[in-house]
Amino acid sequence: MEIISNTSSVFRNTELVATVGFFDGVHTGHRYLIEELIKTAKTENRLSAVVTFRAHPRKVLNNEFQPLLLTTFDEKTEQLATTGIDYCIVLDFDLEMAKLGAFDFLNSVLYKQFNVRSLLVGHDHRFGRNRSEGFSEYHSYGVQIGINVLQAKRFVLPDHSHISSSDIRNALKNGEVARANKLLGYPYQLKGVVSDGFKIGRKIGFPTANIQPTDFEKLIPSTGVYAVKVMVDNKMYGGMLNIGVRPTLENGTDRSIEVNIFDFENDIYNREICVVFVAKIRDEVKFDSLEKLMLQLEFDKTTSQNILQNHI
Repeated sequence: MEIISNTSSVFRNTELVATVGFFDGVHTGHRYLIEELIKTAKTENRLSAVVTFRAHPRKVLNNEFQPLLLTTFDEKTEQLATTGIDYCIVLDFDLEMAKLGAFDFLNSVLYKQFNVRSLLVGHDHRFGRNRSEGFSEYHSYGVQIGINVLQAKRFVLPDHSHISSSDIRNALKNGEVARANKLLGYPYQLKGVVSDGFKIGRKIGFPTANIQPTDFEKLIPSTGVYAVKVMVDNKMYGGMLNIGVRPTLENGTDRSIEVNIFDFENDIYNREICVVFVAKIRDEVKFDSLEKLMLQLEFDKTTSQNILQNHI
């Protein structure tokens, strides 16, 4: 996959079959759409392209909007690269682009600038100023411009009638990691730099790495204890992670993200690690004493190890 991030016309002699969207998470619904895109491109003997945006369009329109992203920009392009598309065209959404209606976007950006000859639209996707138009208008505009506008069928899983980035965000906010991972098609992950913590965990036999997320726009799952995998220097370890305010230690209201990495003793302060969420074990609760907390942590560790042992 080649990433095109400039606005010059580089496709004068290359006709494209494209789809447009923000593609946060590059989840199973997105992948179905892209599979259909690639099939269409092969049938038409053209190259395939995903047209996406570097920043969330709502953030441009409302500077107070705080995205809660499933994937950072780099993570998104990494996931898109695994789909087999030929190009990822990255647009810098701005106020001028926001003023474009669907016809103008199809004509001036997709047709004239990137030589798109077929456009595959998600079954419920809308674009253009105020997103006020739908597929019938897009198809009509395409006939006028010279773009064959197609609509993808709705994609569902056996026990999920609707799949969207919002659904996955809500699942993670509710601690439903297994559901979120199924909808994503891969385990949710969070990258961060290990910072200096209170070192209480070390004193009670469960040393933890205190994680400061690398990207502040990345969604952090709900408070609780999770079975996780931890990538350190390209090597994967098992672990358990706590998101919360550490009520037993009377830590106040500041949320922390701390991971106990199993069978690991290396110094990783100021290093970036990646946490892969496998399952939520329990909610965060306050214990009457450190001794009771230690007993619970022993149980959590065993639970996590059993979960991870059965996780491919």
